[in-house]
Amino acid sequence: MDATKRKITKIAREVSKFTVRTMRAEGIGAGEFDVLHAVRKNPGITQAGVCRITGLDKGAVARQTANLEAKGYLERRENPGDGRSRLLYATEKAESLKTSKAQIETAFYEWLLSPLPESDRAEFSRILETLYLRCKAESQADFPEMTAKMKGGEEHGNE
Repeated sequence: MDATKRKITKIAREVSKFTVRTMRAEGIGAGEFDVLHAVRKNPGITQAGVCRITGLDKGAVARQTANLEAKGYLERRENPGDGRSRLLYATEKAESLKTSKAQIETAFYEWLLSPLPESDRAEFSRILETLYLRCKAESQADFPEMTAKMKGGEEHGNE
C-alpha cells in the first residue's frame, strides 16, 4: 500500500501546471520544455538522442526542435563525425529560460512550505533529500530494483 497516496506526484503535477502556464506566456510549450531540457543537459546531442531521452517520436522532436530554433532557444551545428546529422545546442536565451523556470518552481515551493514552522520545513527537507538521493541512485543504476519489483522479482532494500 502506498502510504504517500502519490502526493509527491500530485504536488509535482500542480507545480508543473503552474510552471507551464507561466512559461506559455513566454511562448514555450510543455513538450518543448522536455526537448530543451534534454539539449541543455546534453550539449551537442542529435535529434535521435533527444528521442531516446524524452521518449518522443522523431516527428515530434523534429517539430519541437524547429520551433525552438525559430524562437532562438536552440541552434544546430554541423556534426564533424557524421555529415548527415546536425548537433543541437541551447542558446543563451534558453539558459535564461531555464533560470526562469527554476525561479517559478522555487517560488511555488517556498509558497507551499511557508505555513510550516521552520523546524517542520527543515525536517521535511531532510527527509526529502534522503528520498531524492535514493531515487537518483536507482535511476543512475538504470532502475534495477524497481525493474525487478515490477517484474514480480524480489524486493531489495526494504529490510
